[in-house]
Amino acid sequence: MALAAPLPTAQFVTLHGYDNYTTNLPLEALLDDDVLVAHSVLGKPLAREHGGPARMIVPKRYAWKGAKWLKAIELHEFDRRGFWEVRGYHIEADPFLEQRFSDDE
Repeated sequence: MALAAPLPTAQFVTLHGYDNYTTNLPLEALLDDDVLVAHSVLGKPLAREHGGPARMIVPKRYAWKGAKWLKAIELHEFDRRGFWEVRGYHIEADPFLEQRFSDDE
């Protein structure tokens, strides 16, 4: 992310998968020190059935906040709901707070 040099207005990200899946996160959550972009395992490329060529792992969020088959990371000023979020899943998805479903309904 440091190489991308986000603008100061960038506060949110949308993860895009090759399967057209999207999910959203605050930029702060993406920059957490335990977040991974996995592209290999045990020295071999990540297999397609496990999300290869790359997948995002966001340990402090429910699994739908990570994207398999990662194609792009889009930064923007305002939050944009992803695939599951527009279907009623929670924007933050913090499992420690049991944020499964949106309060907006």
